[in-house]
Amino acid sequence: MRELWSEQRKLEIWLEIETFACEAMAELGQIPSADAQQIRERARFSIPEIHEIEKRTNHDVIAFLENVAASVGPAARWIHQGLTSSDILDTTLAVQMSEAGRILLEDLRDLRAVIAGQARRYKTTPMIGRSHGIHAEPITFGLKLALMFDEFGRAGERLTQTLERVRVGKLSGAVGTHAHLDPRIERYVCEKLGLRPATIATQIIQRDRHAEFMATLALIASSIDRWATELRHLQRTEVLEAEEFFSAGQKGSSAMPHKRNPITAERLSGLARVVRGNALAALENVALWHERDISHSSAERIILPDSCTLLDYMLFKLRELIEKLQVYPENMKRNLGLTKGLYHSQAVLLALTRAGANRQTAYEAVQRAAMHTWKGEKSFADNVKQEPEITALLSPEEIDQLCSLDIHFRQVDETFRALGL
Repeated sequence: MRELWSEQRKLEIWLEIETFACEAMAELGQIPSADAQQIRERARFSIPEIHEIEKRTNHDVIAFLENVAASVGPAARWIHQGLTSSDILDTTLAVQMSEAGRILLEDLRDLRAVIAGQARRYKTTPMIGRSHGIHAEPITFGLKLALMFDEFGRAGERLTQTLERVRVGKLSGAVGTHAHLDPRIERYVCEKLGLRPATIATQIIQRDRHAEFMATLALIASSIDRWATELRHLQRTEVLEAEEFFSAGQKGSSAMPHKRNPITAERLSGLARVVRGNALAALENVALWHERDISHSSAERIILPDSCTLLDYMLFKLRELIEKLQVYPENMKRNLGLTKGLYHSQAVLLALTRAGANRQTAYEAVQRAAMHTWKGEKSFADNVKQEPEITALLSPEEIDQLCSLDIHFRQVDETFRALGL
């Protein structure tokens, strides 16, 4: 990813665009074929020399063109014929965003493969589900991971769709009218680069495309943050149902030798804020003056390479985190037992209404049993059996069956099948 956004790679694409444009002109009989061939064979650039020229020109594309022309000779007069700088810059960005997107799609596929393996491994490992941070009803750790698998599947779909809208180049001149450049040249160059020509443009490709790309990256980063936050909670000492891998010789604190901190998940949460902030800058870039101003350019030189590189790193680190995650089923079992079976309350409530009880009356009876459980020593099942309005409709055996984990996991296989896991 770093290589893709390097100055070397950027200038290589610039040179490809200029060379392809000359070849297209030659095919259309607009310039001599021999000159186009010379440009193809001789055109070179030197980054240090370009930097020196730019000190004088204060214009990066002109510095590049001067440097390339020196390597070509007289045929260089055809280079950049009818083009404007943004033809080169924006078409190059389209290539870079497309290539970066393909890397990120590979990252997502690799991440989902690891998540899928762990989801299958812990498919039937029971744990408590939480809403508002409070114990709700049992789930399995495999279901939690299956949810993660599904979310990053949507991330891949979203990125694939977005890449179609950024895979657009333009060679249409200073205000996008093709006044000095045949549209066939634009089509030729874009096809060679694996792009679609913009249907219409100004001096630039419109920035709603780039903003969508950045927003998509921010959404993926936010999903990473969502799961990093989840894992940070699961590693809390009072919970400790899962934990980041802690290697031999690793240190958690300069002051406290006992510490084992969720540093990777915390790092991912922090980096997600950077990607989201960069997306805001991309949204600000949409509103430009008339056929173009340059206010977007400086921001894009930072936010596009940084966000793509950051997200590439974040997806790698999350995959590594999940792959090496330390999971503690015994602690999940312990935490399940903390509320003495209160999470069976809905099962009992529904059984009562099915047996003919008024819902409000049934709710109040189950809630009484639940409050006794909160304050006393007996289990929820035992307290349920002390409520006459419940025992009038449900036998002790039926109550025991309702207060079983099995009732909560009857659809796990179906959910996994629906996800292709």
